[in-house]
Amino acid sequence: MRGVVLRVVTVLEEPFVMVSENVLGKPKKYQGFSIDVLESLSTYLGFTYEIYVAPDQKYGLPLENGTWNGLIGELVLKRADIGISALTITPDRENVVDFTTRYMDYSVGVLLQKAEKTMDMFACLAPFDLSLWACIAGTVLLVGLLVYLLNWLNPPRLQMGSMTSTTLYNSMIFFSFYPSCSTGGEVPYTTLATRMMMGAWWLFALIVISSYTANLAAFLTITRIENSIQSLQDLSRQTDIPYGTVLDSAVYEHVRVKGMNPFEKNSMYSKLWQMINRSNGSENNVQESQIGIHKVKYGNYAFVWDAAVLEYVALNDPDCSFYTVGNTIADRGYGIALQHGSPYRDVFSQRYCC
Repeated sequence: MRGVVLRVVTVLEEPFVMVSENVLGKPKKYQGFSIDVLESLSTYLGFTYEIYVAPDQKYGLPLENGTWNGLIGELVLKRADIGISALTITPDRENVVDFTTRYMDYSVGVLLQKAEKTMDMFACLAPFDLSLWACIAGTVLLVGLLVYLLNWLNPPRLQMGSMTSTTLYNSMIFFSFYPSCSTGGEVPYTTLATRMMMGAWWLFALIVISSYTANLAAFLTITRIENSIQSLQDLSRQTDIPYGTVLDSAVYEHVRVKGMNPFEKNSMYSKLWQMINRSNGSENNVQESQIGIHKVKYGNYAFVWDAAVLEYVALNDPDCSFYTVGNTIADRGYGIALQHGSPYRDVFSQRYCC
């Protein structure tokens, strides 16, 4: 293929195809996963290429008159020799163009916004209900009053120069609070009844403190699990967060075919299709992937799209406001599209399969 100049059509889609240099008066330079594959083929096979972006920035859909638009349309109309981007191999596309074997697996993912972290100054009170805190406070006062009455009925003998009885009685209420702080009191209680009651009170305080510590640890652990949607199944089961994809895209068709297939065993796709197809698809779907990403970041929305693209967006977001979930089973792949009957298909496939 040395000396051959191929005309390449593409669609901008991070991280597959991106503009790396755009100098006025010079051809644009591109970079990305797909560009790396194309450059490797060019180096090994010896051909050169001229690359341009599809005029309508679409991958391609069949029109009513039987023609195609977008990247696929450029190949059908023979304006380009090959097409490369985040282009998935689908049966409809294979009917009008040729594809090489897949050079990367494809799976559907979901882009969501991370839950906002808020600081609550009263978070330490969360392990117990307000009614329980009120009961504990009332119990402290009650025990203090009982200690006071027991020592008033049978006052301890105080040595000469020790605290007065007034100081002793004033300290009763504080002594009932000491066990919750894991500390002791300053007043020696010599009566048997007072000692027995305070022993029971210390045991009760130990149980309460242990329960509080365990509940606090569980509460802090649960608050770290902020994202309730961890899979496509979780997304399909909920209706609080609307979700969609690019209208009439390969992902849209993928969900539609599986969602409307009565023999599909997984009911997840039928639920996904019900949400995506609201108002004939106009309610929750977008025209471009960048619009869907923008809706996720600044609104209550989940965007269903190529998992590789969404992972790149989440990792490179300066605010770290995204997270992704997806289907780990790859049933399709990304490939290079060529004109129907192109002699270069097998040559390309053999090269990057070696």
